[in-house]
Amino acid sequence: GTFHSVFIRFLREDAQLLGFPSAFTIYDTSDSKSAIRSCIRDLNLDEKLYKPGVVLGRISMAKNNLVTASAYANNGTLVQNDAAARMPRIADIYALYEKRCRQSGAMDFDDILLYTNILLRDFPEVLDKLRSRFSYILVDEYQDTNFAQYLIVKKLSSIHRNLCVVGDDAQSIYAFRGARIENILNFRKDYPEAKEFRLEQNYRSTQIIVKAANSLISKNANQLRKECFSEVGGGDKIEVVKAYTDQEEAFLVASSIVSRIYSDKSPYSEFAVLYRTNAQSRAIEEALRKRSLPYRIYGGNSFYDRAEVKDVVAYLRLLVNPKDDEAFRRVVNVPARGIGTTSLGYLASAATGAGVSLWEAVTSFVAGSAGHPDLPAHGLKNAAINKFAEFCNMLAQVREKVGVVNAYDVAMEIFIMSGYAT
Repeated sequence: GTFHSVFIRFLREDAQLLGFPSAFTIYDTSDSKSAIRSCIRDLNLDEKLYKPGVVLGRISMAKNNLVTASAYANNGTLVQNDAAARMPRIADIYALYEKRCRQSGAMDFDDILLYTNILLRDFPEVLDKLRSRFSYILVDEYQDTNFAQYLIVKKLSSIHRNLCVVGDDAQSIYAFRGARIENILNFRKDYPEAKEFRLEQNYRSTQIIVKAANSLISKNANQLRKECFSEVGGGDKIEVVKAYTDQEEAFLVASSIVSRIYSDKSPYSEFAVLYRTNAQSRAIEEALRKRSLPYRIYGGNSFYDRAEVKDVVAYLRLLVNPKDDEAFRRVVNVPARGIGTTSLGYLASAATGAGVSLWEAVTSFVAGSAGHPDLPAHGLKNAAINKFAEFCNMLAQVREKVGVVNAYDVAMEIFIMSGYAT
């Protein structure tokens, strides 16, 4: 499995040692951004300065280097860098975000690596158990591993030393998200007894492409020396074209296609435009349409990125883990049931003041605050409380099915009872 899928299994076995439920929720990027945005607002910070995506990126980089929120706040270099970037309160956001995740019984993707390291560091009996479970370890794309992953692999293989890694330092392109090329460059130092097998023949690219790549890579100051080759002949010469804007780039691409269609009589099916990010798609599409060039986009959002799928998954998450505030926020008014942002704001403020989850707060209000008499005045109108009550009752009825019927039937029950299916 992937690092994350394997480590999630480790964490679920011993989550209680870290103060998490075994059925902890896993936040995806959109969940994390939403939680970060709530933290920024609750700290009365300017979202134009503290953009959730940027803040999450800095926190993610810290976690990949095993820097917890408390360690972050005490790291002078990190705090100075944040101040220089006009975001001096990153440490406060990180601390509140970490607290909120714990309250919600949730971990984000980076927490999976961070808490696995903490588990192996602080609980030697867990490390011994896992080391004895895996006699052989294989890691693919080793050049893309970060510091957190590197340490886990090193600990798990520390006794038997039966470790096989596959990687290529020349393909290390993810430093911006924490990957450390040093992991593969220093592999011989870490494991001097290792045997090395060089796979230098390229079966995909033409000789022209491989020679050009070798020429560029040879300039790298730090590298594992090798000479890649190909026996695939032919192929066109490489053409590099400079463009100063995305519009100019799109214009050049579309113009080149038109030129080849007319000069070489090439069919549309022989052209493909590859782009690195989805943001580049719009300019290219506009340029193609202006020249009446038909096109089809492959890829796009995955099934699990569709809004309705995320909604149903959020319902399921809330059924399993009622403290999951991000799941609550996503579905409390989906489909629309007349619960406005003002009512949600009152609810969130009351929950924060009492140190409870949104679900605990709303169920207390519905029950007349009997469960948490220390909840502050909320300002919710009876009409809003009635809407919340309908939501709570609906989930309570569906929750009775959990553990009785399969996940598909529970999802269908959500579709029907929530009003999603009409």
